[in-house]
Amino acid sequence: MLFGIARICNAAIETKARFCVSKSLWRGTSLLPACAQHVNPVPAVGVAGLLGRPYKNIRIEWSSDVSMLRVRMGVRPIQCYSLAAMGELHRMLADIDANPGLVRHFVLSSDVPKVFNFGGDLSLFVLLVRAGDIESLKLYGQRCVDLVWWMENAAKLGIHTTVLCQGDTLGGGMESVLPFHKVIFERSAQGGFPEVLFNLFPGMGAWDFTIRKAGFAVASEMILSGRLYSAEELHFRKLVDLVVDDGQGEMAIERVVHDVDARLRGTLAALRAQRLAAPVHYETLTAIVDQWAESAMGLTDRDLRLMERLARAQARKAGGADEGAVEEIKRMALENAWGERRTGYDRRSEAAPDRRGPTR
Repeated sequence: MLFGIARICNAAIETKARFCVSKSLWRGTSLLPACAQHVNPVPAVGVAGLLGRPYKNIRIEWSSDVSMLRVRMGVRPIQCYSLAAMGELHRMLADIDANPGLVRHFVLSSDVPKVFNFGGDLSLFVLLVRAGDIESLKLYGQRCVDLVWWMENAAKLGIHTTVLCQGDTLGGGMESVLPFHKVIFERSAQGGFPEVLFNLFPGMGAWDFTIRKAGFAVASEMILSGRLYSAEELHFRKLVDLVVDDGQGEMAIERVVHDVDARLRGTLAALRAQRLAAPVHYETLTAIVDQWAESAMGLTDRDLRLMERLARAQARKAGGADEGAVEEIKRMALENAWGERRTGYDRRSEAAPDRRGPTR
């Protein structure tokens, strides 16, 4: 299995940024399940230790007045949850675990203009599916689940979480924000689950967290349609807590953090009770990851080409091009609709039942 992963890594290095896969275990106490923990033999000590890690994909800042750890993601060439980026995030979360009581507020945002996160690493998915490496797909999915699971349980560590989305928040990017205690979107940001457009589904928490926040009907609508939603639409569906004008996100973070900090103990106690009243189960998340990986292995060449096309669009947008992933998703949806019509699958062409009653 490890040799299979190594072969995939070598192929990926030729086509995108480096990443590494490791199945080694972390040492020490963590909310993350032991089966998916990473190597971190020497935990960071104190604020200096947290800030002293040599990260490449995340940038960390500290605000001592409210004990806030501010994390900004900047993944190249594509702002997504690459294995390298997730490895750094896991290491940082392990350092937080190793310093109980140090961090009171955890805030996540993006360093890439107009993009929060494109979600899953589509280029990696294509490589793994074409290689038939389902175990590596499951490993990737498990890493994603472990990130959202930490966020789901942050209140148990005495930490309040806030996320700011100032641009495209797609697929796994949208999944990753749902467990946060406070979700802020700037007005021009969009979010959604486009996976169905290439015959897949979001497998790292979308169903569980969307159902809890917005209900089963909204979860079904969003996941099965593949469409994108404006910040206002997401706020209406209760998936976003606060919508602010573009450029006002930083001020909104300050306002939220200071408001919560004044009543932090009560807020965290209420959030822990909320999780008990409407729990998300780790076993369900991992079972869905397995189903997601099995579904991915059935993707056709056409599906994989669509994924590659979307990955190229993501890279263009991350590089500053005007046309990016959101526009490409809309084009893909339009092409799917025209394809259905050309093949005869068009609801408008189906004969409607005669409801006029019997004639006399």
